[in-house]
Amino acid sequence: MHTLKERIEIEGQNLGRGILKIDSFLNHQLDANLMEAIGADIAQRFAHTQPTRILTAEVSGIIPAVMTGKAMGNIPIVYARKHKPITMKEPVYIDSAPSHTKGGEVMLMVSPEFLHAEDRILIVDDFLASGRTIDALARIVQSSGATLLGIAAVVEKSFEGGREALEHWGVPIEAAATITSMDDGKIVVA
Repeated sequence: MHTLKERIEIEGQNLGRGILKIDSFLNHQLDANLMEAIGADIAQRFAHTQPTRILTAEVSGIIPAVMTGKAMGNIPIVYARKHKPITMKEPVYIDSAPSHTKGGEVMLMVSPEFLHAEDRILIVDDFLASGRTIDALARIVQSSGATLLGIAAVVEKSFEGGREALEHWGVPIEAAATITSMDDGKIVVA
């Protein structure tokens, strides 16, 4: 995605320790047209898999997941909650992952009401870095008995090894843009 790569190069900020700030169009403020284009790109890459649901993590993965679901014919989007609301009845699918930007562990919960054994799941998230959040989402899919079809990210930071950490799932892994290095305060986009 040429437009996404340009936006990262122009607006992205390297905050050190592998943290890429792209809050001006994804993680705080959103560019709806760009998100729609990203969703269409991911949908095209995974159209052949015919998912029945898309799974993501709250909060920043929701918009790319929604746009992908819309582009795939309006399939349902399920997002793993980080805090259990009183409306979510036990039992729930739950797993944890460390948060690079927040520090500490983050719990991810999905109600069995929205994730079934017969589902075909595409995971869509904002970043693929270490792969730990996406791995936790994949374990939730596995716990539900559903079939994991693929993994998509808006931005992959390939130097953090997430793709390799997720290869054991045996599914296609795609990213709309890939950052190959953030050394010396730079942001190198593939």
